[in-house]
Amino acid sequence: MALGSSLDRRLGGSFLERLQDNEKDALIIHAVFAAFCVFMLIVPVHPKIGVRLLALVILYNLIMPLWGLIRRDRSLIQLWLFALILSLLQVFPDWFLSHQLGVLVFPDDGCFKIGTVSGYMAGLWAVPIFIIVFIGERVYIRHSKPAAYGAVALISLIIFVGSEQTLWMLPSWYAQNVLMIGHVAVYIIVPEILLGLAAYFAYQHVTRLSHWYKFPAAFSVMLFYLGSAVFFYFLIEKITIL
Repeated sequence: MALGSSLDRRLGGSFLERLQDNEKDALIIHAVFAAFCVFMLIVPVHPKIGVRLLALVILYNLIMPLWGLIRRDRSLIQLWLFALILSLLQVFPDWFLSHQLGVLVFPDDGCFKIGTVSGYMAGLWAVPIFIIVFIGERVYIRHSKPAAYGAVALISLIIFVGSEQTLWMLPSWYAQNVLMIGHVAVYIIVPEILLGLAAYFAYQHVTRLSHWYKFPAAFSVMLFYLGSAVFFYFLIEKITIL
């Protein structure tokens, strides 16, 4: 037992020692934030789930730039800003899918609505986008560009499919009137992987440019995701049925 514990400590220490400071910061922040989210979402408190999600989204989008300022980490702030801009724009695809196609539902969760979309969604997308792009950048630095895109595709699949499979239980959004695997809408799987890849690609091309370039880059990613979602919805839900 002592030998096993010693080996575990050495392996854990070796892993942490290999991480750069900004990687350690990101790991700690997201681990603590995830634990806090679980606590806030499962503890039976008075505010409805939408209000709690809104509070968590606001907290995350305050912590990230604040931590970047404290650590004087310009790259962290740059990535957070891009992720937030893209998150704000992601309201439009969610709005289209819920209002126009009627395949996405945002129940009455206590949060204000932007059209048919719960307000917290405007900032919630920033969390997975930040994580996906950050991991892609780390893999690129340590390995290669193909490895980075492979990692981005895999992490996008895990995060987005995991969200679709679990968040309906809160209850948050859920899919309806489409082909499903468990609680995951089949048509949206590929578009969500493409979203992660497009976000990573776009950020790579604006990371060293002025902040003004982040908006058109994020806008292009949003349009690409919306088009992909509509295409795969049409392909899977309409053409395959025929």
